[in-house]
Amino acid sequence: MSDHAPKTGKADRLAPGILRVLAPNPSPMTYHGTNSYIVGERQVTVIDPGPDNSEHLAALVSAIGGRPVQHIIVTHSHLDHSPLAGPLSTATGTPVSAFGPSGAGRSAVMQQLGDIGGGEGIDPAFRPDILLPDGAEIDVDGAPMRVQHTPGHLGNHICLAWRSAMFTGDHIMGWASTLISPPDGDLTDFMASCERMLPTDAQAFYPGHGGVVDEPELTVRNLIAHRKTREYQILEKLTAVKTAADLATEIYTDTPTALLPAATRNVLAHLIDLTTRGLVSPVGQLRQNAGFKKL
Repeated sequence: MSDHAPKTGKADRLAPGILRVLAPNPSPMTYHGTNSYIVGERQVTVIDPGPDNSEHLAALVSAIGGRPVQHIIVTHSHLDHSPLAGPLSTATGTPVSAFGPSGAGRSAVMQQLGDIGGGEGIDPAFRPDILLPDGAEIDVDGAPMRVQHTPGHLGNHICLAWRSAMFTGDHIMGWASTLISPPDGDLTDFMASCERMLPTDAQAFYPGHGGVVDEPELTVRNLIAHRKTREYQILEKLTAVKTAADLATEIYTDTPTALLPAATRNVLAHLIDLTTRGLVSPVGQLRQNAGFKKL
């Protein structure tokens, strides 16, 4: 991965036809902030306008520089990616495209879960004007951009392949593995989405946070291996009935205390996946504070 601390509000040219404008929303969950991309030369497409921030809107309009805006595309409807789509649409007259609203693409397993918590960072008001199904192709400055539905981080998450690039949103980031928090996040779907990306023709991934990923296929394989290692750790630690919080404390020993709740959600996602595969079972009802045992 190539990474540095870019300046917010400044259009960085990353490759021919690809500009990045960093939003001013750094945090432990967003790293330097959200990467908004402007794709194309004569006419442009904006990917992930970002959070509702007037300074970032002005920076995007400045980087667009009066060129026609073909598309505004949202990879997924979290508050750090989608809210500015509406104001940008108003400013440019371009409709907003995405896979669907925030509940779209959620698996049957996740739809049936009860008291499981979650909902972190969801943009409940998000409603795209145009739906982009899996496999759809749209013209972006004379070259096709292909939509790949990649549920996992969120049910409505998509990645976008254009020329030798793929814009990966939060499915594959340039600084850490993504948060998977049920029922919006689904580890079973996430692993399947990773497998679908292999092999990849992309020469670089352009993520929603962090630097450009220069070795796409190796990164995907490493991410799959990382999740399988985490699964092994959970099964190894599950020597007695334990909750997701218990396991997170035992496994994420180097994680700052403030990030342990996010780690707990990741562990819970693994436990739900392991439950559907018949490897573990909740004690009583499957809920966010349930104890789990190994089968």
